[in-house]
Amino acid sequence: MAPEPRFVQDYIDEGPHGSLSSMQWLLWLLASAGKFFEGLVVFIGGLALPLVQEDFALNASERGLLTAMPLLGILLGALLLGGLADRWGRKPVFIAEMVLLVLGLLGAALSPNAVCLLLCLLLVGLALGADYPTAHLVISESIPSALRGRLVLGAFSFQALGALAATALGAVVLLMSPDLQAWRSFYLFPVLPVALVAWGRLFLPESSHWLAAQGDVGLAEQQLARLLNRPDVALARMERQGFEPSAQAPSWRSLFQGRLLRATVLSSVPWFLQDISTYGIGIFTPMIVASLFGSKAGGHNLAAVIHDDLLGARGAALVDLAFVAGIAVAIALADRWGRIPLQILGFVGCALGLSLAALGSGDSPWGENLPLLMAGFVLFQFMTNVGPNSQTYLLAGEVFPVPLRGLGAGLAAAAGKVGAVLTAFLFPILLAQWGSQRLLPLLVLCSLVGALVTWHYRIETKGADLS
Repeated sequence: MAPEPRFVQDYIDEGPHGSLSSMQWLLWLLASAGKFFEGLVVFIGGLALPLVQEDFALNASERGLLTAMPLLGILLGALLLGGLADRWGRKPVFIAEMVLLVLGLLGAALSPNAVCLLLCLLLVGLALGADYPTAHLVISESIPSALRGRLVLGAFSFQALGALAATALGAVVLLMSPDLQAWRSFYLFPVLPVALVAWGRLFLPESSHWLAAQGDVGLAEQQLARLLNRPDVALARMERQGFEPSAQAPSWRSLFQGRLLRATVLSSVPWFLQDISTYGIGIFTPMIVASLFGSKAGGHNLAAVIHDDLLGARGAALVDLAFVAGIAVAIALADRWGRIPLQILGFVGCALGLSLAALGSGDSPWGENLPLLMAGFVLFQFMTNVGPNSQTYLLAGEVFPVPLRGLGAGLAAAAGKVGAVLTAFLFPILLAQWGSQRLLPLLVLCSLVGALVTWHYRIETKGADLS
């Protein structure tokens, strides 16, 4: 007797609570690896910057370009390449982005001059940007609704592990090879792991949600059977799901019309505001710590440069531990409390942490107070990952319909990276001209505005059926 036709999510949600097939776990791990590489590559840039600055004799504007270039690439990759997952499928983009990342890392490690390095970092960013929406879609369209928040954020937590790995890698390389060329190893070491992940993604099934939305129900059944390791898959026809497969390519205009406008604002504006602070603190913690508490021997003294970079790495490692702890709390609470309460709470906590950091940065009754500064940064990293840094990523992949999900999530990620690029370019300049005690209060304001926007445009997606 043939099984009764059902929808894709019905099959995925079926079975004992919390159970996943071996293919689902493999898919999750390979998607998580992309977030790990993002944390590793982006945050290693904060440690590479002082060495590259001395190696290529960069001025303040060129330093800003160096940190902004991978983030600009992420912006363009999310905006222009993420939408390709709606046209070509999730799997082709999922593989191609890792191949681009290998090429970019190799080029960066071998760059003979600053211009070449900038172009290679742009390529690295394009690859990471494409992974922002695609990894989310690959996971969220392949796992049970009851586990979606935990597993998407579990994958996102690998960004924090990547950031920790970046500080560890930087410290080890600097201790083993304390010279200006050490920054090349920062970009060379990840090449082999990235290549292995690209190879592993070749064996994953295509998203059955996407195939069904394209009208290819037969192939959707085959891929769903592979995903779940079960042969008895029979999907209902698309017209029984209440819509017909779209014959037109996904349209940007649709994201700014009707009910989708609310989803676009909610997913994009808070992400923009939180990335201004998250990347400013995440990338430049080593520079802030070194500038306030490092060696006074002078920037062109090699020993002083290495000393300050190691000091910055230790400070960044402490902050990154709070990154991991915050993500762990987000994973535990996202499917219980919901996305919106956590995002609002996180934004308010970020404002408090940045206020403490401002008090410890010099222009206060306590003067330059390293414990107070680091306490503020730690609280900020904890709260941003409980709230906006994790929840904006989660919401962006949940508030849009299947045919527009890659485009919408890509737009939201790109909006966030606009804030990150502005921060990466302007932060070194403003830090030199204003000092952290004047710069940090501006980030406090961004966090408070983020909380207000989240409340006004709130859409709760906890437990929602994404089909």
